[in-house]
Amino acid sequence: MTGLVQTGRARSARLVAHGEPLVVDDVDLADPAEGEVVLTMRYAGINPVDRYAMLGRVAPDGPIPRTLGTEGLGTVGDRTVVVHGAGLGTARDGLWATAAVVPAATMVDVPAGVDPVVAATVGVAGVTARRAVADLGRVTADDRVLVLGASGGVGSMAVSMAAAAGAEVWGQTGSASKAEWLEGQGARRVVVADAPELADRVGDYRPTVVIDPLGGGFTGAAITAMAPRGRLVIFGTSAGTEGEVPLQQLYRKGLTVLGYAGLMEPIERINQGIADVLADLAGGVFTAPVDDVVPLGRVNEALDRLTDRSLRGKVVLDLQA
Repeated sequence: MTGLVQTGRARSARLVAHGEPLVVDDVDLADPAEGEVVLTMRYAGINPVDRYAMLGRVAPDGPIPRTLGTEGLGTVGDRTVVVHGAGLGTARDGLWATAAVVPAATMVDVPAGVDPVVAATVGVAGVTARRAVADLGRVTADDRVLVLGASGGVGSMAVSMAAAAGAEVWGQTGSASKAEWLEGQGARRVVVADAPELADRVGDYRPTVVIDPLGGGFTGAAITAMAPRGRLVIFGTSAGTEGEVPLQQLYRKGLTVLGYAGLMEPIERINQGIADVLADLAGGVFTAPVDDVVPLGRVNEALDRLTDRSLRGKVVLDLQA
């Protein structure tokens, strides 16, 4: 990596105490170890896992203070790369900074034609959506897919990916104002419902696949709505970490429940997932909507938007603004 390593300081969004707002300040970069490089960071996605890290629900034993941020896009030399994994933002300083020290093994080159703002959302949201739809959900043109939390970062990508596979896709949201937008992402129909009304609103649709980032009461409602021998893919609990499950329906319908744990994936598999999603973006296979791009100094406002139900797709930090 000779010639690619720099040292210095970086303006960074720092976790100083769990549950407290992040502090944006200039900090010294660590000296790169063998196999590490310093990236000039350009953009970074904001995800629920980052907010959970701020609250101490993810990586509660991670170092404090530390820079948060688990996915992003940066440059080194003439390369533009996406980075994610290897404990970035959880076990070590992350990517919400003007520059970051990263393991070279985490870098995946961005192909020509991919918007760098969109590419910055691929490491977490893009790979999660792909795993949920293609690898675990095994969605085909024969499926009826219900995507819960369809207007979120992962949900909106999952809608687009499932539609690209030829499936009939319905998207759930809590806001009627997002219905037309979700139809533009590929949803055949939009279900505006909270958990208690979900099964009734879905009616006779009987999805064969449910993509669930919500948990809470939504998981049990989805099981009630599903067709026999369906697949439920759960990868988040933004609506609640606990909920009642109708066990009789679960086993009498012969349903399969699949969990995706992205934090457990080895770096080689993460990199392959990133490369696959970037290739699909370059080929126009699916869309990855970005709701807003905000400067690093407004990182706490951006984190708040994950919970106010206003997002349509991803929110991205501009780390050089």
